[in-house]
Amino acid sequence: MTLYQLGKARPVFIGTGHFVADSANLIGDVVLNDASSVWFNAVIRADNATITLGARTNVQDGAVLHTDPGLPLTLGDDVTVGHNAMLHGCEVGSNTLIGIGAVVLNHAKIGRNCIVGANALVTERMDIPDNSLVVGSPAKVVRTLDDKMAEMLSLNADVYVKHGARYNAELKPVEK
Repeated sequence: MTLYQLGKARPVFIGTGHFVADSANLIGDVVLNDASSVWFNAVIRADNATITLGARTNVQDGAVLHTDPGLPLTLGDDVTVGHNAMLHGCEVGSNTLIGIGAVVLNHAKIGRNCIVGANALVTERMDIPDNSLVVGSPAKVVRTLDDKMAEMLSLNADVYVKHGARYNAELKPVEK
Protein backbone atom coordinates (compact mmCIF):
# COMPACT_ATOMS: atom_id res chain seq x y z
CA MET A 1 0.00 0.00 0.00
CA THR A 2 1.08 3.54 -0.57
CA LEU A 3 -0.01 6.03 2.06
CA TYR A 4 0.62 9.71 1.41
CA GLN A 5 0.52 12.63 3.80
CA LEU A 6 -0.46 15.87 2.08
CA GLY A 7 0.33 18.87 4.24
CA LYS A 8 -0.94 17.86 7.67
CA ALA A 9 -3.57 15.46 6.30
CA ARG A 10 -2.74 11.77 6.36
CA PRO A 11 -4.64 8.47 6.26
CA VAL A 12 -6.00 7.32 9.64
CA PHE A 13 -6.90 3.74 10.57
CA ILE A 14 -9.50 3.32 13.32
CA GLY A 15 -9.94 -0.10 14.89
CA THR A 16 -8.46 -3.32 13.54
CA GLY A 17 -8.73 -5.79 10.69
CA HIS A 18 -8.09 -3.43 7.77
CA PHE A 19 -6.72 -4.67 4.46
CA VAL A 20 -5.12 -2.28 1.98
CA ALA A 21 -3.56 -3.83 -1.13
CA ASP A 22 0.04 -2.97 -1.98
CA SER A 23 -0.99 -1.23 -5.21
CA ALA A 24 -3.73 0.89 -3.60
CA ASN A 25 -3.06 4.59 -3.00
CA LEU A 26 -4.48 6.51 -0.03
CA ILE A 27 -3.76 10.22 -0.15
CA GLY A 28 -4.47 12.88 2.46
CA ASP A 29 -7.45 13.01 4.80
CA VAL A 30 -8.67 9.40 4.47
CA VAL A 31 -10.35 7.65 7.42
CA LEU A 32 -10.72 3.86 7.40
CA ASN A 33 -12.89 2.36 10.11
CA ASP A 34 -12.80 -1.15 11.57
CA ALA A 35 -12.28 -4.05 9.10
CA SER A 36 -12.58 -1.86 6.00
CA SER A 37 -10.62 -2.83 2.90
CA VAL A 38 -9.14 -1.14 -0.16
CA TRP A 39 -8.23 -3.45 -3.02
CA PHE A 40 -5.71 -3.51 -5.83
CA ASN A 41 -5.16 -0.34 -7.89
CA ALA A 42 -7.85 1.60 -6.03
CA VAL A 43 -7.16 5.31 -5.48
CA ILE A 44 -8.63 7.25 -2.57
CA ARG A 45 -7.53 10.87 -3.01
CA ALA A 46 -8.68 13.09 -0.15
CA ASP A 47 -6.73 16.20 -1.08
CA ASN A 48 -9.70 18.58 -0.91
CA ALA A 49 -11.97 17.15 1.81
CA THR A 50 -12.23 14.07 4.03
CA ILE A 51 -13.05 10.64 2.63
CA THR A 52 -14.45 8.26 5.26
CA LEU A 53 -14.97 4.52 4.90
CA GLY A 54 -17.35 3.03 7.46
CA ALA A 55 -16.72 -0.24 9.27
CA ARG A 56 -16.56 -3.34 7.06
CA THR A 57 -16.74 -1.22 3.91
CA ASN A 58 -14.81 -2.41 0.85
CA VAL A 59 -13.48 -0.41 -2.09
CA GLN A 60 -12.72 -2.90 -4.84
CA ASP A 61 -10.03 -3.05 -7.50
CA GLY A 62 -9.57 0.02 -9.69
CA ALA A 63 -12.15 2.19 -7.94
CA VAL A 64 -11.45 5.92 -7.62
CA LEU A 65 -12.77 8.08 -4.76
CA HIS A 66 -12.15 11.84 -4.83
CA THR A 67 -13.51 15.10 -3.43
CA ASP A 68 -13.82 18.76 -4.28
CA PRO A 69 -13.20 21.52 -1.71
CA GLY A 70 -15.97 21.49 0.87
CA LEU A 71 -17.48 18.24 -0.48
CA PRO A 72 -16.46 15.28 1.68
CA LEU A 73 -17.14 11.73 0.57
CA THR A 74 -18.69 9.45 3.18
CA LEU A 75 -19.39 5.73 2.91
CA GLY A 76 -21.47 4.17 5.68
CA ASP A 77 -20.86 0.78 7.27
CA ASP A 78 -20.98 -2.41 5.16
CA VAL A 79 -20.78 -0.56 1.83
CA THR A 80 -19.40 -2.29 -1.26
CA VAL A 81 -17.85 -0.10 -3.98
CA GLY A 82 -17.49 -2.33 -7.04
CA HIS A 83 -14.54 -2.68 -9.38
CA ASN A 84 -13.70 0.46 -11.40
CA ALA A 85 -16.47 2.54 -9.83
CA MET A 86 -15.87 6.29 -9.48
CA LEU A 87 -17.29 8.29 -6.59
CA HIS A 88 -16.92 12.04 -6.16
CA GLY A 89 -18.00 14.21 -3.22
CA CYS A 90 -21.03 12.08 -2.35
CA GLU A 91 -22.69 10.29 0.57
CA VAL A 92 -23.53 6.57 0.53
CA GLY A 93 -25.67 5.02 3.25
CA SER A 94 -24.83 1.81 5.10
CA ASN A 95 -25.36 -1.63 3.58
CA THR A 96 -25.34 -0.30 0.01
CA LEU A 97 -23.74 -1.76 -3.12
CA ILE A 98 -22.26 0.50 -5.80
CA GLY A 99 -21.97 -1.68 -8.90
CA ILE A 100 -19.02 -2.28 -11.19
CA GLY A 101 -18.14 0.81 -13.22
CA ALA A 102 -20.83 3.00 -11.65
CA VAL A 103 -20.22 6.75 -11.34
CA VAL A 104 -21.61 8.82 -8.46
CA LEU A 105 -21.16 12.59 -8.75
CA ASN A 106 -20.90 15.53 -6.33
CA HIS A 107 -23.68 16.18 -3.80
CA ALA A 108 -25.41 12.87 -4.59
CA LYS A 109 -26.94 11.10 -1.59
CA ILE A 110 -27.62 7.39 -1.74
CA GLY A 111 -29.68 5.88 1.07
CA ARG A 112 -29.23 2.72 3.13
CA ASN A 113 -29.80 -0.76 1.68
CA CYS A 114 -29.53 0.36 -1.95
CA ILE A 115 -28.12 -1.19 -5.10
CA VAL A 116 -26.66 1.11 -7.74
CA GLY A 117 -26.36 -1.07 -10.84
CA ALA A 118 -23.25 -1.62 -12.92
CA ASN A 119 -22.31 1.36 -15.11
CA ALA A 120 -25.06 3.55 -13.63
CA LEU A 121 -24.51 7.32 -13.64
CA VAL A 122 -25.82 8.95 -10.46
CA THR A 123 -25.93 12.62 -11.40
CA GLU A 124 -25.08 15.63 -9.23
CA ARG A 125 -27.48 16.30 -6.36
CA MET A 126 -29.50 13.13 -6.98
CA ASP A 127 -31.14 11.94 -3.74
CA ILE A 128 -31.84 8.21 -3.72
CA PRO A 129 -34.16 6.94 -0.97
CA ASP A 130 -33.38 3.95 1.26
CA ASN A 131 -34.03 0.47 -0.17
CA SER A 132 -33.79 1.52 -3.83
CA LEU A 133 -32.59 -0.32 -6.91
CA VAL A 134 -31.04 2.26 -9.23
CA VAL A 135 -29.93 1.61 -12.82
CA GLY A 136 -29.14 3.45 -16.03
CA SER A 137 -27.38 6.51 -17.32
CA PRO A 138 -28.66 8.82 -16.03
CA ALA A 139 -29.64 6.65 -13.07
CA LYS A 140 -33.28 6.09 -12.17
CA VAL A 141 -34.90 4.32 -9.24
CA VAL A 142 -36.65 1.31 -10.77
CA ARG A 143 -38.00 -0.42 -7.67
CA THR A 144 -37.91 -0.73 -3.90
CA LEU A 145 -35.83 -3.54 -2.38
CA ASP A 146 -37.37 -5.83 0.22
CA ASP A 147 -35.88 -6.83 3.59
CA LYS A 148 -34.56 -10.11 2.16
CA MET A 149 -32.45 -8.21 -0.37
CA ALA A 150 -31.09 -5.93 2.38
CA GLU A 151 -29.95 -9.03 4.26
CA MET A 152 -28.21 -10.31 1.12
CA LEU A 153 -26.36 -7.00 0.77
CA SER A 154 -24.86 -7.41 4.23
CA LEU A 155 -23.49 -10.81 3.19
CA ASN A 156 -21.37 -9.10 0.52
CA ALA A 157 -19.66 -6.96 3.16
CA ASP A 158 -19.08 -10.08 5.28
CA VAL A 159 -17.38 -11.81 2.33
CA TYR A 160 -14.96 -8.91 1.89
CA VAL A 161 -14.13 -8.79 5.60
CA LYS A 162 -13.20 -12.49 5.30
CA HIS A 163 -11.21 -11.82 2.11
CA GLY A 164 -9.31 -9.04 3.89
CA ALA A 165 -8.44 -11.30 6.83
CA ARG A 166 -7.31 -14.04 4.44
CA TYR A 167 -5.15 -11.66 2.41
CA ASN A 168 -3.60 -10.22 5.57
CA ALA A 169 -2.70 -13.73 6.73
CA GLU A 170 -1.78 -15.48 3.47
CA LEU A 171 -0.83 -13.04 0.70
CA LYS A 172 2.89 -13.27 -0.09
CA PRO A 173 4.87 -11.98 -3.06
CA VAL A 174 6.58 -14.64 -5.16
CA GLU A 175 9.65 -14.59 -7.35
CA LYS A 176 9.76 -15.97 -10.88
